[in-house]
Amino acid sequence: MSFSDDTAEQDKPPSLRLKPPKPWLVALLANVKEHDWVQPPDLPPDFGADYDYIETIDTIRAAIESGGHKTVFLQADRHLPYALQEVKPDICFNIAEGLGGDAREAQTPALLELLGIPYTGSRVLANAIALDKPLTKRIWRERGLPVGPFQEFFTADDRLSPDLEFPLFVKPAREGTGMGVDSKAKVSSEAELRERVEYILKFYKQPALVETFLPGREFTVGQLGRPGAARYSFHPEWYAEDGFHRLPILELDSRRAATPGIYSHAAKSAMVGTDGAPLYLCPADIEPDFADHLHQIAIQAHQAIGALDVSRVDFRLDAKGQACMLEINPLPGLTPGYSDLCIQAAAEGIAYEDLILEILYLGASRWGLVELT
Repeated sequence: MSFSDDTAEQDKPPSLRLKPPKPWLVALLANVKEHDWVQPPDLPPDFGADYDYIETIDTIRAAIESGGHKTVFLQADRHLPYALQEVKPDICFNIAEGLGGDAREAQTPALLELLGIPYTGSRVLANAIALDKPLTKRIWRERGLPVGPFQEFFTADDRLSPDLEFPLFVKPAREGTGMGVDSKAKVSSEAELRERVEYILKFYKQPALVETFLPGREFTVGQLGRPGAARYSFHPEWYAEDGFHRLPILELDSRRAATPGIYSHAAKSAMVGTDGAPLYLCPADIEPDFADHLHQIAIQAHQAIGALDVSRVDFRLDAKGQACMLEINPLPGLTPGYSDLCIQAAAEGIAYEDLILEILYLGASRWGLVELT
């Protein structure tokens, strides 16, 4: 929705007002992935996989500008503190993944909190927790939410828990975007387990998460909002009474993907509809009661770690057909026609511009920039 002319002003719901006087200056914060990136030999082969291409950044900026706002792109690197103080944005649209460390996705929110600058999406603690998959699973388990058996390995010699039975699945404890996941992530023997854990420890320099391999269907469940979100939305009709909008559930069918049966980094990297990509089935062909169940526990998972406004929760079914939560992403990808959340929104008929602006206004409302009148 544009706010740059009288027609748009008339179309705007009379109960809302944006502050300061529009247009806002919105800083888009991201880490850029270069097309001609040359992989250093001492880093894992998928380093930087969750960074964004400049084309995605330009598309998000265009979506924000479609709402009548001005944008500037700031690279989320070590110069960001100085750039923010120079630019003085009204609000930041944050998709930054961080530069490294065990809570890298929390780095940019922490900086923005320190400087008192409004921003979108989850705050510091939720971003730090979500990147740590074992910690997230412990929180969920304590809340009675469904997670499969798992163990965190700090050395390749750690004793295997008796709760775990082969085949097992091994991946880095603190990465996303399928990083560290390939055809060798599924292990069927003690020797394969130790070898894979050693690989994770060496190349990713972090613990390994070892889980019971879940052989069933895989789903991802996206949601927008929070309690009371409709009061600060230009699309209040999207939201249920609990303040959340439940996007259509997406099934990821990896049986014919680059790594059959495994939603790996290679499978995620392939463009939708090309060789090596999984089938993206949205809405998923599941019973309404089961869809309601997935939506319910996805929102509980979102709230359990303190996520805000937008997230995506991944599930896989175990051998008995029970849904187990894999992980949550409070910084879901936003590449149109490619990222899971965007596919889900498009399946419902939500325009990309409206999705981006909704995330922006939800964030702005927490900082007093969207005012009820």
